[in-house]
Order: sequence, then C-alpha cells, then structure tokens
Amino acid sequence: MKIISIITPCFNEEQNVVECHEAVKRVFEGLEDYDFEHIFADNASTDNTLERLRELADRDKRIKVIVNSRNFGPLRSCFNALLSCGGDAAVVMLAADLQDPPELIPEFIKKWESGYEIVYGIRKKREGNAMLSLVKKFYYRLANQTSLVNLPPDTGEFQFIDRMVIEALREYDDYYPYLRGMIASCGFKSTGVEYTWQARKKGRSKSNLYHLVDLALNGLISFSNLPLRICILIGFLLAAGSIIYALSQLIINIIFFHQLVNPGMASLLVGIFFFTGVQLFFLGVIGEYISAIHFQVKRRPLIIERERINFNIPDGT
Repeated sequence: MKIISIITPCFNEEQNVVECHEAVKRVFEGLEDYDFEHIFADNASTDNTLERLRELADRDKRIKVIVNSRNFGPLRSCFNALLSCGGDAAVVMLAADLQDPPELIPEFIKKWESGYEIVYGIRKKREGNAMLSLVKKFYYRLANQTSLVNLPPDTGEFQFIDRMVIEALREYDDYYPYLRGMIASCGFKSTGVEYTWQARKKGRSKSNLYHLVDLALNGLISFSNLPLRICILIGFLLAAGSIIYALSQLIINIIFFHQLVNPGMASLLVGIFFFTGVQLFFLGVIGEYISAIHFQVKRRPLIIERERINFNIPDGT
C-alpha cells in the first residue's frame, strides 16, 4: 500500500483543522490501495489549534504534528514538514481552510500513476475578492515571463510531488523557500489539473497585504533578475534623456536668455525631486537582493521546533 503525505501549515485555525482532517480522511476512504499521513505544522498558534490537533493525533496515529517555537510562516513550515514526511508522494500544501479542495487528490494520484512526477493545481477560477484575483493573475504571468524557470500560471503550493522530487528538494539550502519555484526548477515531468479556488468559509485569513507583497517580492527575487535589469534600463534611458534635455535647454537659453525669468530654476527643482526618487527606488531594489543574500549567508535554521507528535509511531497503528 502506498502512503501519501499531506502537509497542512496552520496558525490559529481551531475552526478548521478538524474539518480539514475529516475531509482528507473521506477522500482516502475511497482509495483502496492508498493510505495517508497528515502532517500539521503549527506555527505557535495562540488559540486552541494545538489542543484540537492533540485530540486528533490521539484518535488517529496517521496525524502527525510539528509544533514550531514561533511563527515561521507557512512556506518555511511547509518545507520543513515536507522534508520530514515519509510518503511515496506528497501534497505540498493543503490549506487548513480548504480553499484548495482535497477532493482533487484522487485526480492528482491518477496523473502521478500515469508517469508524472509533479502534478500542480491550476486555479482556473477564484471565489472572493475580484480585484485581488485580478492582481494575482497578473503577478503569476509576470513571474512566469520573467523567471529563469517555467512557473505555471495560476499555480500555488497545492501540488502533488513524487518522492524523487522531495529528495531533490533536500539539496536546496534556502532561508526563505519559494516552494512553487523550487519545485519547478527541479524539472521532472509535470502536468496541471484545473479547479476552483474557494472562498474561506471559517475564520480569518492570516495573509495581509504586507505578507502578500513579501511573498511576491520573494518569488521575483529568488528566480528572476528582472528588477535589476529594469534598473539598468531605466538608468540608461534617464541618462540619454538627461543629455537630450541638457542640449535642448542649452539651445533655449542661448536663443531666449533675456526673456527668461529665473532660467532653469523649475527644471532644476523638478530634476532634483525626480532623480532623488529614482535613486531611492534603485536603492530599494538593490536592498532587496542584498537583504536576501544577508539572511542567506547567516545560515540560520529553517525552523526551530518545540515538539513533534506521532513521528515515532509507525503509520497505520
């Protein structure tokens, strides 16, 4: 019997973790030749999430829990849990709020059994905020067009990967893992399955605007040098434009000098503010790359764990 590992990061999801496990359990009741382990990575929840997980783990030994010492974020938690899983294949991230449907797992398994090492979920439709969905669609396409690897559009971490891919991911030493990019960069044979990304039914989303922007910047910086290339292009265009503007001003001042009041003052002020803004923008882009290098070379641990539950118990017992 093949074992499928399901990874679910959670932070203050007491309303969802039980339902999430029950949904996974129902899916595997219809799969005779497969069993599962469900790994919850708890990011130091401050509500009753951990108590709910302890109760579930007592009743079902297929549930395993990694308790982090603090909130390390969903991507770090997922990567750490993925490296700890023992399945023949794994669902990289199944959100506790079930916005990604576990009912898609049998379809993932079919594709996997037909020879694909990576099966990714494609968010064909999105419920919820239409404007946010539009922005995300634009970002996915931007990331795909500018990335050094092929990042399938409308694809998140809801992916099904073979054991071979999991072992390949062990070679990555990344302080802030961008999982969808790392999986794509592994290569291997891949395909996608379309689905509808559902609106959250219980609890509040922990992804605020800052975290979404942080994730987006991490994706661009980790797998693209486009921001730096844009800075070079803008710098070149501004330098060329400045030369043309200087020459034109020289001609104007020579011809109309006696008719001008404070000649060049307005241009000087505009130029100062404009170029100061451009310089700050460039410094910000360079700073993002330097920050990524800074944290990487510190070689801090990916996750610091407080506790593990059911990891020393054989599956199915």
